[in-house]
Amino acid sequence: MSDNGKEALLDIRGMEVHFETRRGIARAVNEVDLTLYKGERFGLVGESGSGKTTLILALLRMIKTPGFIAGGSATFDDGTDLIQLSQADVRQARLARVAMVPQGAMNSLNPVMRIGDQLILTMREHGIEGEREQWLKRVEELLDKVGLKPEAARLYPHELSGGMKQRVCIAQAISLNPQLILADEPTSALDVVVQRQIMQTLRQLQHELGATVLLVGHDMGLMAQFAERVGIMYGGKLVEVGTVHDIFHNPQHPYTQLLISSIPSFETKGEFKGIPGVALSLLDPPSGCLFHPRCPQATERCKAEEPRLAEVAPNQLASCLLHEEDEHAPAS
Repeated sequence: MSDNGKEALLDIRGMEVHFETRRGIARAVNEVDLTLYKGERFGLVGESGSGKTTLILALLRMIKTPGFIAGGSATFDDGTDLIQLSQADVRQARLARVAMVPQGAMNSLNPVMRIGDQLILTMREHGIEGEREQWLKRVEELLDKVGLKPEAARLYPHELSGGMKQRVCIAQAISLNPQLILADEPTSALDVVVQRQIMQTLRQLQHELGATVLLVGHDMGLMAQFAERVGIMYGGKLVEVGTVHDIFHNPQHPYTQLLISSIPSFETKGEFKGIPGVALSLLDPPSGCLFHPRCPQATERCKAEEPRLAEVAPNQLASCLLHEEDEHAPAS
């Protein structure tokens, strides 16, 4: 049991994903530790290339060459380590225990198969047996859960709108009642009205199934509305984890602070500011803290020492040497 009163579902420790290139090894996911709790909505935020999608692909064991999982574990509450499973067992674990709602719905659906047939094939491939009538009834139930009419089962993907295709992907993801749903920017190609509808659907289904949702994205507004806890990634590392309230109202890492300050506000008028500098190179990362070349609060120590992710406030973790300095500062 954790401090937040929830039981752990998946414990990720020391996760490492590397990519081999001609110029050397790129550490796309760099010693990530993260615990996901049962029934929670967790948001993973960071700029492009920070390692968010790579992390969830590692959990599904879908890292393609030249990438590889270089180390770490992802252990369910019953002791099952996703990283150590055989390929056959991993195939069975997908959808049954951990499922994914992809970013590009059109790319994940078979363009020459009707929607209903795709949903049936997904369940049959995972050993679920039944008669044709039972399959059709299950498909109708799944489509109803995601807000689609039964007639959608007879349509091809190109006959559906973007939002409808994304709903089909959600129906596919929940078809075997998984414990963990990984949502990789599921609304990035949709307009804001449809975005809200899709996220409401996902939230309702998460509540009904009692599942845990790990939402990956860079839309801080979306995270504020959906997530209960948020993790911030930078350069393949997790630099801050906290409740959505703490992350938005009391961010502890300089990168998080800059992310929050860059969000436009209706309440206050000011000059639009981005984060200075450019994203780091994974092939040639800076010494010490990865963020120090862009950090307005960086000290000489930040250039030499690598910070560790540690508790800096109740239920809030941050990876920043400034907090370690506060701990060792003499009492006044």
